[in-house]
Amino acid sequence: MKSSTGNAKKWFITTILLTVLGLILVGALVVTIDPFFHYHRPLPGFPYQIDNQTSQNPGMARHMDYDTVLIGSSMTVNFEADWFRDQYGENMIKLCYNGAFPKDVHNTMEQIDRGRKKVNKVYLGVDLKSYTGDTEETKYPIPEHLHNRNLLDDVKYIYNKDVILDYIVKPIIQREPATSMSSVYNSEWWMKDYYSKDYVITHMDRVEKNDTTFPADMFDEGLESNLEVNIIPSIKEHGDTKFIVFMPPYSILYWYEYMQNNQFEACIREYELFCEKMLKLENVELYFFPGQEDIVMNLDNYGDVGHYSQEINKYMCDCFGNGTCKMTQDNYQEMIAAWADMVKNFDYEGLLAEYPVE
Repeated sequence: MKSSTGNAKKWFITTILLTVLGLILVGALVVTIDPFFHYHRPLPGFPYQIDNQTSQNPGMARHMDYDTVLIGSSMTVNFEADWFRDQYGENMIKLCYNGAFPKDVHNTMEQIDRGRKKVNKVYLGVDLKSYTGDTEETKYPIPEHLHNRNLLDDVKYIYNKDVILDYIVKPIIQREPATSMSSVYNSEWWMKDYYSKDYVITHMDRVEKNDTTFPADMFDEGLESNLEVNIIPSIKEHGDTKFIVFMPPYSILYWYEYMQNNQFEACIREYELFCEKMLKLENVELYFFPGQEDIVMNLDNYGDVGHYSQEINKYMCDCFGNGTCKMTQDNYQEMIAAWADMVKNFDYEGLLAEYPVE
């Protein structure tokens, strides 16, 4: 009886010790490899899987080596960091979020500051459509345990089954992950076959004409709040950093919905107000691409009404160096007016009639 009790006790203690040892080993493995870069830079030679912006961007902002940052939505992911290195001598990191909101920009700048990074330049792509909501809104739920300094809640990362299996075990077994460290800096949004006029028009939403009249200042409050809370403070707090702020060249069909909903006048006002605010900041250079007629009218440049091919990103990269499309106090109103006239005078119905809905 005593022997049986002793064996049970020994088995229990052994099980506890093995469990604790297993947890320690698993935790050590995650911390050592650190697939989300929460603690350190990537290990040389490990085939990291880079496909989780919300979980991996915060750690990359804190621990990667860079002096230039690209921040923005899916409109920015087709930029290649190599262009900026070769043309401007900049060591860029891409910290893009698909559908980024102003709060996402703010959070990214906070993580950069936490990593005590000396940033010479920030390229900020701005989608004003996302600048009209609540100032605390983010595109995706924020993994707080990967943003904050609380070590206790790191258990959500260290003992996360998906982290262990998908980001450590799977890459080790495959050795050829779908993406690699280079994809942090260089990536293509879609396959080239998707960029065509036929594809864009046949996959866009047709919107019925809305007879409601909307005020021209309908976006003002949301825009001003987001700028004052999430964007302008970061720019002012980094007075030694140059911010290259740019508005991307959506296709002419991007504005079709606004025209149908009688909201385009509000869009014009939104762009005017945004540009007025940005041009008052000494460390901002402002670029306006929506009015580039030869780009936005050519629907073969696009995969949908908004997303453009990588050749357009390369064009914008060149513009940052030669000053094409740069806005100033003297020309911003003229540039916006020319863009607005182009949008208003475009024959949307005539184009769409070529592609009748079945």
